[in-house]
Amino acid sequence: MSLEPAKADPVKVAKKVAAAPGLKLPPEPSYDLLPDGRVANYRMQSMGLKRKLRNRIGQVLWNLVITHIPFHFIRQGYLKLFGVTIGKNSCIMLGTSILDIEFLTVGDNTSIGSRCLLDARAGLYIGNDVTIASDVQIIGGGHDVNHPDFLPVPDPTVIEDYVWIASRAMVLPSHIQRGAVVAAQAVVNKDIDECTIVGGVPAKVIGKRNPDALKYRGGYRPLFC
Repeated sequence: MSLEPAKADPVKVAKKVAAAPGLKLPPEPSYDLLPDGRVANYRMQSMGLKRKLRNRIGQVLWNLVITHIPFHFIRQGYLKLFGVTIGKNSCIMLGTSILDIEFLTVGDNTSIGSRCLLDARAGLYIGNDVTIASDVQIIGGGHDVNHPDFLPVPDPTVIEDYVWIASRAMVLPSHIQRGAVVAAQAVVNKDIDECTIVGGVPAKVIGKRNPDALKYRGGYRPLFC
């Protein structure tokens, strides 16, 4: 009996790509099946060795060294060198970890706080004028708990323009639409509509935002942070 690994919903993934054409999706997973139907040699991303090494080296050096250098231009230059798309007047502050930096996209005037986790293993798109506070975790998938090999299930996340994610929130794979707000310490486990305010564990709707307020310019970029 073949035990096919679970995959992200292709309809939802297509909607995310349509909403964020800049979303960079990694190559599809690949695997070999054993005679008993179990999965062997699972590869979450079907990439050549050279590309894998570049991505892994870039990730390790960033997380161990570069993220702690207190100069924006050094950190930004390093990220661009290893494939990150990052717009004008945006910043990723000290101590933020990134997984699979090649598949991270950040728009213009976006500020990402200190000690965040940006898991881009399935593709992570963050739009323009987004504010992500410190200690936020954005997760790139989960595991198939009903599969005997406990295989990963990568699933991309899209965060549209003018979203605010407050401190210590956790964002599971989802689509957060324009102008939405995620309260501090909330856990997002499903899509959020435009200008909707959510909070709690799991996050639920607690209010609406005035769409006419989305006229400001983001890009908070303090020195040595």
